[in-house]
Amino acid sequence: MLSYEKELYKQELTLIAGVDEVGRGPLAGPVVAAAVILPKNCKIRGLNDSKKIPKKKHLEIYQAVQDQALAIGIGIMDNQVIDQVNIYEATKLAMKEAISQLSPQPEHLFDRCHETGLPISQTSIIKGDANSLSIAAASIVAKVTRDNIMKDYDDQYPGYDFAANAGYGTAKHLEGLEKLGVTPIHRTSFEPIKSLVAANKEKLSWRKYLWRNSQNTPIQERIRFCLKYHIIPSWARNYRWYLCRPHRRFLSLFD
Repeated sequence: MLSYEKELYKQELTLIAGVDEVGRGPLAGPVVAAAVILPKNCKIRGLNDSKKIPKKKHLEIYQAVQDQALAIGIGIMDNQVIDQVNIYEATKLAMKEAISQLSPQPEHLFDRCHETGLPISQTSIIKGDANSLSIAAASIVAKVTRDNIMKDYDDQYPGYDFAANAGYGTAKHLEGLEKLGVTPIHRTSFEPIKSLVAANKEKLSWRKYLWRNSQNTPIQERIRFCLKYHIIPSWARNYRWYLCRPHRRFLSLFD
């Protein structure tokens, strides 16, 4: 886990920052990046790729990193930034923010695959969180930080199981979306959130249109809209002869 760091030690570079992020794939919440500088030849028992560390060990190892690190920086970009600039750019912004918080500033950066664009020499390491102790330390810090954020959101927005799924599209999360709708922390540029928001906008605009033009809207259009969104007003039931047999059976459920 220190093989990449030791190559730099030979060049008398000791302020090496591992950088990693978590939260690119979820449907809700921020993307979080962490940057960590560990002391030379540091050893932290159990520190590895955060995806391979048992969840019950996360806090213990996180605390060990906090105790031994020379510097730690954290960058957070919320869902609004993600929707504005896309997840890739938001991740780079979070990483830059995390690095900017380090004191002292690093002499070299290790990360998995992102080019930060900073005037600091950098090495990208494939599967870096499993091959570099510095990146593994950043990974566990980012993960625990984001998990805590999502636990707070779970209290604020119950019904989506954020504490357990961290915003990923699990069955319970999707069930919450279906029942409760989209929250302010959901990423509206991600599917299926994007389609849900668009459908809700269309539904609202159609409702306003139908309300204002109820006498002038062709009945076929009104019925098509109601069937699409499972809206069955009383006037739709009076025009079943416009509908095919399966739709008649569907409407009969509401009698």
